[in-house]
Amino acid sequence: MDIDFPYRVDARGRTAETGHADHVRDLVEQVLFTSPGERVNRPDFGCNLLDMVFAGNSPELAATLEMTAQAALQRWLGDVLALESVTVASEETTLRVRVAYALTATGERHAVTVTGGGIRS
Repeated sequence: MDIDFPYRVDARGRTAETGHADHVRDLVEQVLFTSPGERVNRPDFGCNLLDMVFAGNSPELAATLEMTAQAALQRWLGDVLALESVTVASEETTLRVRVAYALTATGERHAVTVTGGGIRS
């Protein structure tokens, strides 16, 4: 079992736990939503997704975000997942980010989609 994110206390009064697949999904979320410089001891952790919120939506922005997200995910989570694809779609005023990956430990395939600040698995 792994520690659940965000950190919380469960009904037993202990640190909440989660399965490996959910933990890796939480890690993907952390990489996507952490801006470089936000973590004191790891100033280069993250991928600038939140900084792109106020940038003009365009195919160039989508391509840039796709490359930076893929590089950050491979760098920080390369030991726990095999990244299959990072797809960024630019639709009117919305950026949609889809991350497909396989867990290194089990080979299970998963996908996380981030749209307008919400997460769908």
